[in-house]
Amino acid sequence: MQLKTEEIEAYLLVVESGSVSGAARHLALSKSVVSKRISDLERSLGVTLLQRSTRSVQPTESGRHFYEQARAAMAQLTHAAESISETSQQLCGELRILAPMSFGTLWLSPLIAEFASAHPRLHVVMELDDRLADTGHERYDVAIRITRLGDSALIARRLAVSRRIACCSPAYAARAGLPASLADISQHACLSYSNSAPGQVWAFRGATPQAAPKVIAPRGVFTANNGEVLRDAALAGHGITVLPLFIISADLAAGRLVQVLPHEVPLDDGIFAIYPRSNFTSQKVRTLVQYLQQAMSPPPWEARAAGGSQVPEPAPLLRHG
Repeated sequence: MQLKTEEIEAYLLVVESGSVSGAARHLALSKSVVSKRISDLERSLGVTLLQRSTRSVQPTESGRHFYEQARAAMAQLTHAAESISETSQQLCGELRILAPMSFGTLWLSPLIAEFASAHPRLHVVMELDDRLADTGHERYDVAIRITRLGDSALIARRLAVSRRIACCSPAYAARAGLPASLADISQHACLSYSNSAPGQVWAFRGATPQAAPKVIAPRGVFTANNGEVLRDAALAGHGITVLPLFIISADLAAGRLVQVLPHEVPLDDGIFAIYPRSNFTSQKVRTLVQYLQQAMSPPPWEARAAGGSQVPEPAPLLRHG
């Protein structure tokens, strides 16, 4: 039996993406080429690996068993090849990164471009998406997430603190006034995230580090699943919002946005590099994480905000993982 790695790779990607077209996009090949590779693999194995319909492609029972075994074998083969090549102190292979849209475009993309330039044998694939992906199943080497991290089977390395600021435009403040307390926010138009449950409530630090956070449910008049959209709505005078400093630092410094309730501090998020435990020993992942930690210490958006805004001091940086 003669098996070809490109046929196995095509099959793994079809299963992981749920479609031939998804695998074709990943491989930059036509659907017909990917379909032929799957057919050739099935012919070599003498079994049907996929159940095909007009709506989806699902692995058969034999296909699921082969997927698990082949995926592990291909991962070991890739790791072996990269380990040998890295003895020359040069990173190689493919590095797949998933990052949030706004953070990716505003701050991360130039850092990744610089990292790629420093490691020319590395094929960097960077995708921007605010969804929470299964990094292992979708075969991302590392995902950048901005969150208050809970329990996870994944390994997380904190890169930086993401401070959040309650703000609005000067025009909205002149028209509606500024709240004097958190309770007053319920009387104001508010702009909130729609892509996660925490976006529907705003949490602020308690009176002491040990105190429970103060949580309010704002009256939403505008919702979006992207922070830059919410910033634009705030700039247009639609209401009050709570946004990461990395999105609004320039607007605060320029006075296009003003801070609301400066004595009430929204809870910080952490910016984490998250990856499957199977990638823990990967030199390319460790090198990327170390590089990003250094590049974001201190976070460059903090310096920009210091030019013109009155924002609270960062909370102490807690190390995770």
